[in-house]
Amino acid sequence: MSKRLQVILKDPEYREVQRAARSRRMSTAEWVRQALAVARRQQPEGDISKKLEAVRVAARFEFPTAEIDKMLGEIEAGYLSGGQS
Repeated sequence: MSKRLQVILKDPEYREVQRAARSRRMSTAEWVRQALAVARRQQPEGDISKKLEAVRVAARFEFPTAEIDKMLGEIEAGYLSGGQS
């Protein structure tokens, strides 16, 4: 189902939107739909405070680590040995 959205713009703003749409060879409505889609993708989803808390909790842990090439080599060796040590 589609819904209609009405947005009031001042004349200079509207002309700017029209100009942007024309330069991309699309209708004003299509340009606005695409601009809204881009804005939605840039908007963070979820509660930012929850995300930050998850990062803080994870940062409290200490796990063994190595250079990426060494880790990948060890993983590959594990696959080649069939998981046997």
